[in-house]
Amino acid sequence: MDATVQRTLDELYAAAERHDAAQADRLDRWRVLEPDAGRFLWFLAQAVAARSVVEIGTSRGASTLWLADAARRAGDRVLSLDTDAAAQDDARRTVAAAGLAGLVTFRAEDGGAALAAMADGAVDLLFLDAERTQYPSWWPHPVRVLRPGGVLVADNALSHPDEIAPLRDLLDRDPEMTTTTIGVGKGELLALRRPATR
Repeated sequence: MDATVQRTLDELYAAAERHDAAQADRLDRWRVLEPDAGRFLWFLAQAVAARSVVEIGTSRGASTLWLADAARRAGDRVLSLDTDAAAQDDARRTVAAAGLAGLVTFRAEDGGAALAAMADGAVDLLFLDAERTQYPSWWPHPVRVLRPGGVLVADNALSHPDEIAPLRDLLDRDPEMTTTTIGVGKGELLALRRPATR
C-alpha cells in the first residue's frame, strides 16, 4: 500500500474515532472497518485474484480504500453499494483523496436488490457490511453471484454472532460452500464457493 492511501486511511480512522466517541446512538456512528480487518480484506482480495469486487455497506469508505488498493493491483474495480447517499459522498471524497477514484463505482442502492440483478458467477469477492439481519432475505443471491473459487466475507461475525447466525446457517447448509470465522476486527465470516472438482 502506498503512502497516500495509508495516510488517507490513518486520517479517516482518526476522524471516525473522534466522531464515534461523541455519539451515544450506535446508528449515528460511522462504524468503519477496523484496520486489522481491512488489511486482512486487502490481502484476501489479492490472494483470490479478485477482479470483480462488490461491497455492500460503504460507510465512510475505509473498507472501500482497502478493496480499491487491492483492485488496483489486480487491474480491476470495486462496486460499492449503500442506501446512505450522504455517507457515500463522504466515501467518494475519501477515495478521491487517496488517488483511487477511478477504481470505485459508488451506487446508492439496496444491496439485496443489486445482488438479485447480477449475473451468476459474476463476483470474485463479496464483502457484506450492512444491516446483518437483512442478509438471509437476500438468499440465494450472495452465493449465486460468486464464481467458483469466489469468496464471501461478512463483517461483525464475533461482535454480533446472533445476527450473523442465520446467514452462517444458510452457508453451512449449502454443499458448494466452505465456511470459517477469522478473529480479526470484529470477526469475519468467510465462505468459499468451492471450485468444481475435476
